[in-house]
Amino acid sequence: MYITGWTAALAAAGAVPAAFLHERTFAWLWVLGTVLLACLDALMAPRPTGMGVRRVVPKAVRLSESTTTVLEVANLGRRRARGAVRDAWQPSAGTRGERHRMSIAPGETARLRTPMTPTRRGDRAADLVTLRLEGPLRLAGRQRSVEAPGVLRVLPEFASRRHLPSRLARLREIDGQTAVQLKGAGSEFDSLRSYVIGDDVRAIDWRASARRADVLVKTYRPERDRRVMIVLDTSRLSAARVGDAPRLDASIEATLLLTALATKAGDRVQVSAFDRVERARALGTGGPAVMPALADALASVEPALVEPDWPAVARLVQNRMSQRALVVLLTTLDSSAVDGGILDAVAAIASKHAVVVASVDDPELAVLEAGREDVHDHYAAAAAARTALEQDAVATRVRELGADVVHATPDEIAPAVADRYLALKASGRL
Repeated sequence: MYITGWTAALAAAGAVPAAFLHERTFAWLWVLGTVLLACLDALMAPRPTGMGVRRVVPKAVRLSESTTTVLEVANLGRRRARGAVRDAWQPSAGTRGERHRMSIAPGETARLRTPMTPTRRGDRAADLVTLRLEGPLRLAGRQRSVEAPGVLRVLPEFASRRHLPSRLARLREIDGQTAVQLKGAGSEFDSLRSYVIGDDVRAIDWRASARRADVLVKTYRPERDRRVMIVLDTSRLSAARVGDAPRLDASIEATLLLTALATKAGDRVQVSAFDRVERARALGTGGPAVMPALADALASVEPALVEPDWPAVARLVQNRMSQRALVVLLTTLDSSAVDGGILDAVAAIASKHAVVVASVDDPELAVLEAGREDVHDHYAAAAAARTALEQDAVATRVRELGADVVHATPDEIAPAVADRYLALKASGRL
């Protein structure tokens, strides 16, 4: 049972004037009568058990985008049901206007829409649906909370896709340049063209030349179907907030942009989220289904408060990649990573594959390092400078093992990794 504001207003309308007139007995009788009338009104209200509830939830939505969930409320009784319903979700689902008024005739179904703009990635779960059916006098009514399961999957935002057109243009330039330059084994045949002075005579196609009565040479383009493996570090350091989001979210943005770019280039991409065990994986073979599958796989990945198992990462790469490939490790370069065995893992992987180690920098360190206003700022600046020196030392040791190192702020890490991938393409290392 619940009471409405009309009950309180009715009780105050008689009790307050009577109290001012020192008619306390009348005031108490008035309040008691109002309560009894409210109880009678609640008994006359329809039963909530005669209502059916079902949620219709979209399959998925990207972070920062809006969607709408539908709550279907059916009146299974014989009386018109008037009242209110609350479509409750967890706070990070970002619901607006989850309280709805309803007036449903017997045998009818109302569709109540709740707009949502999620504020966190992952699976957002629905809470209970609360039904309030008021009596004919609108003084009180019956209330019941029922379960109506519903889960909305919030995919990564992929804000870095704004960098994709410029990188695709650069990729086309690289393909155009290498189509003329590459003439040896290990590249794919592209087309035939007339011989010009300076061309390698070994590229002459004698059969085609005989048919055309002209000297023709073969041109090649870079091999397609290369292998790219991306490993996201989901250990405790990925849980640290860098800017407005965890470091892991910036790594996911870099993964999405690199996967989209490599897929357009014809490469085959595998992604693994790993700390001590594999939290998620996506094995892409190409085509338009790669990106939706990857976004769905990474949507529910959360950091784990454990240390990374770098020897296990090396074994994972060796088991998955039998041919030479590009391996991108999205992690954090600091002294604790060295203690965890990242150098041995990079050395083992770099012996067979091209390796890029990408680290998300905290922009707050640069702000602290620049502070010089008081004693506390000097100590903070010294600590930030020491942290930066330790990170540079680790990056230098990683480069000495033959790996490339990319470190940038959360907003710049995705395009920086994509640019390094393109540089490897242009240099013929991939």
